[in-house]
Amino acid sequence: MTQAALATSDLVWPDWPELPASVGALATSRDGGVSAAPYDDGKGGGGLNLGLHVDDDPEAVRANRERLQAWLPGRPAWIAQVHGADVVDAAIVGPGRPICTGDASIATAPGVVCAILTADCLPVLFSSLDGKVVGAAHAGWRGLAGGVLGKTVEAMRAAGAGEITAWMGPAIGADAFEVGQDVVQAFMAAIPGGAARACFRDYPGRSGKYLADMFTLARLLLARDGVERVHGGGLCTASAAQRFYSYRRDGVTGRQASLIWIR
Repeated sequence: MTQAALATSDLVWPDWPELPASVGALATSRDGGVSAAPYDDGKGGGGLNLGLHVDDDPEAVRANRERLQAWLPGRPAWIAQVHGADVVDAAIVGPGRPICTGDASIATAPGVVCAILTADCLPVLFSSLDGKVVGAAHAGWRGLAGGVLGKTVEAMRAAGAGEITAWMGPAIGADAFEVGQDVVQAFMAAIPGGAARACFRDYPGRSGKYLADMFTLARLLLARDGVERVHGGGLCTASAAQRFYSYRRDGVTGRQASLIWIR
């Protein structure tokens, strides 16, 4: 398969004014790859599916990952995500090493690339303001309510981070994320004081169902952990069929990535 380079327009470049110059970050879309339907780009071309676990042709996924590699200083630290809150040292993840299970990673050395795969779940990238510690977290609703963002911040601070800034990447938006009462209760328990309830709107015509705003829930949780410099949160995967993969929308679909590293 051809290893043509990804175009700048194939990628998502964070609008993140506080990102230090010494830190690089990007997210992918479904554009610019070689995967066939249903992992394609939604416009009749090949898709940039980066997930090896979704029944796509493994050779297509490897070709897609090689296209992405041209934009990165090192191999992404792909971890086995399980909707939990464990944080991994990205420096110990790589070919020839045991698979690392977790839903976040951090890095303190140049060229170590933290990477998260998503297809509706919320990816959050982190950097200390001095650019010496970075991190990436995968936050589905279970991981978000379970504290994965706070655990990532805690691990970064233990590694020497001072003030931290964050960017929220593409995820299912507040007009598309249907949930039940169990999700409402989980966040009301995670965020005391009742602020979480305002992040859920009654779903019209569906008794006991709600539309959840994960971006605002994440902001509340980050503020609780002392992270007030938060950007992003404006890209909905479910409503952009020709730009992003969405599990809720399509069922069988690919995965996009959000990545961060120290230069």
